Amino acid sequence: MAIWGSLIGGMIGFSLGGPFGMLLGSLIGGKMSRSRSGGFRSFAQPQQIFALSLIVLSAKLSKADGQVSREELIAVKDKLKIPDSELDQVGKIFNKAKEESTGYEPYARQIAEVYKGNLNVLEEVINTLFYIAESDGHVSDKELEMIQDIARIFGLNDVQINGIKESRKSSDKLNPYIVLESKPDDSLDTIRKRYLKLSKEHHPDLLMSKGVPQEVLDESKAKMRAVNSAWSQIQKLKN
Repeated sequence: MAIWGSLIGGMIGFSLGGPFGMLLGSLIGGKMSRSRSGGFRSFAQPQQIFALSLIVLSAKLSKADGQVSREELIAVKDKLKIPDSELDQVGKIFNKAKEESTGYEPYARQIAEVYKGNLNVLEEVINTLFYIAESDGHVSDKELEMIQDIARIFGLNDVQINGIKESRKSSDKLNPYIVLESKPDDSLDTIRKRYLKLSKEHHPDLLMSKGVPQEVLDESKAKMRAVNSAWSQIQKLKN
């Protein structure tokens, strides 16, 4: 798994500003920049940034309701496809992020800046956070509140957030209009344009080109299936 190979050591030398720089700097003895200014978009690999973002936000989410469940920890490992050989160093990042006093908001703001203009990539972060929260069989109110707040920091509106949440249901239970961010009284042509837009934005090839690692594309594929299912249902309803 290329994104995990020496994730911490491999980022030494990158200009990691902001909370991420502080976090990794504390793990490697201050060898990284501790500056709170600047970012890391131009220096670190996009896939490493995405992976690091998910580790930190998953750690923050895992204690949102006051407890870290075993299922959530397993979900983080499985969803991010972390190999056993990398569990130790990834675990250090996760535990450091979980234990530190810094909230999730500064990290969310830095991620939003890194992926500014790539809202579909930010939606994949939210999609994966929902997966982590669902892993113990129940998304608590605190977890939902945190995910929604992160999404708003990312620049997503309530329609987009509800679309992501709805798309996680099985095809026979989802509301196709919510998934396609549309209304029942919208014309079929209007909904079709929304369907085509969402299909393009969440295509795995496009997401990979923007920095989403192969290891976490399962959720984007599930989103695509939901979008396609919603469009098929609406066509039947409208015809």
